[in-house]
Amino acid sequence: MKKVVKFGGSSLASAGQFKKVGEIIRADKSRRYVIPSAPGKRSKTDTKVTDMLYTCYGAAVREKNFSELLREIKERYEEIIEGLGLTLSLDEDFEVIRKNFGAKIGRDYAASRGEYLNGKVMAAYLGFEFIDAAEVIKFDAEGRFDAELTDTLLGERLSDTEYAVIPGFYGGKPDGTIATFSRGGSDITGSLVAKAVSADLYENWTDVSGFLIADPRIVKNPKSIETITYKELRELSYMGATVLHDEAIFPVRKVGIPINIRNTNAPEEKGTLIVESTCRQPKYTITGIAGTDGFASVTVEKAMMNSEVGFCRKVLEVFEGNDISIEHMPSGIDTMTIFVNKKDFEEKEQKIITEIHKAVDPDHIELEANLALIAIVGRGMKATRGTAGRIFSALAHANINVKMIDQGSSELNIIVGVRHDDFKNAIQALYEIFVLTQL
Repeated sequence: MKKVVKFGGSSLASAGQFKKVGEIIRADKSRRYVIPSAPGKRSKTDTKVTDMLYTCYGAAVREKNFSELLREIKERYEEIIEGLGLTLSLDEDFEVIRKNFGAKIGRDYAASRGEYLNGKVMAAYLGFEFIDAAEVIKFDAEGRFDAELTDTLLGERLSDTEYAVIPGFYGGKPDGTIATFSRGGSDITGSLVAKAVSADLYENWTDVSGFLIADPRIVKNPKSIETITYKELRELSYMGATVLHDEAIFPVRKVGIPINIRNTNAPEEKGTLIVESTCRQPKYTITGIAGTDGFASVTVEKAMMNSEVGFCRKVLEVFEGNDISIEHMPSGIDTMTIFVNKKDFEEKEQKIITEIHKAVDPDHIELEANLALIAIVGRGMKATRGTAGRIFSALAHANINVKMIDQGSSELNIIVGVRHDDFKNAIQALYEIFVLTQL
């Protein structure tokens, strides 16, 4: 059996956390390829190493003295090395970093050094081979990720390597400069490695025991999700459920490798298994509830618009021309409503209204702001009658007015729109009717 294991920043923030990670890896010899993030926060008031590197490099770019800032970063690593009882020295690495920062080599390079250095520490601690991600994770000259070349290089390099540490988050361009994925991109690196070595399982270790049915900041002690499909995960991630980087699922999804979200601080817990498909029936009708606010709606009204060929297209072209993405678009016989991100829309709202009037000559246009969208997601909804009715009942009982409801064609999700002031109460009400009443 072959496993790829990725550990997040909170799992590697200190020597004590490193030791927990070491115990987890050594407890299972099939955990052969390790993807570390940069050290995270040791406490709520602490600073992540990646943020320290950004600050340090920013000072270098402004031609300020950054020596003290770099020394503080070095001390973070020396504290971990000393706590692990290693003889490893990073003096040469930090001297190279000092020179490259002084040469203003690039912000991506600066950010990547957190993972690079932590990878060296992890390899020394485990006795694994260290592989610089810049050698096997490839981007083109414009900084676009090269999936095909990466898969080839990773496969070739790891075919004869039994145990290895590959830092997450970054890779290399053809000229040798560094490029990074978006923040949290170590998840993507782990997925790429899992695909390249045809792993049986990709374990993603973090500080939570998998996905929760609802946001714990809104719902007190929400139940965890035992098994979730990639499709369900995508729907929940779209609405803000962020335990795993969105792009991390695609490489492993193509080849059917499951992902297991686990808790470094509670390794005995099974966490959440993310799979392509499953016969396992969900414990509840729904798999999860997620939502986000900050939306606005634009309602366009015109008598007989349903018989006017191209009406909707013309309206949508106005938004496209103003580079505004559409979130949802429920419609009626004489109305259509477009939900958009309020922050993106409000600067261009008057221009868009004017252009809609020119494009379709509507009878009326109405704007509404401070809206939230909530997704109720679950494969169990297909086989359960009355799900929409229970949603309306729960929200009505909580005295919440529904501004929009939209069911996906896959019957996997239902999205409701509510006012911002009702956002948290709506999620609580939905959790109670679908989870607490089924206990």
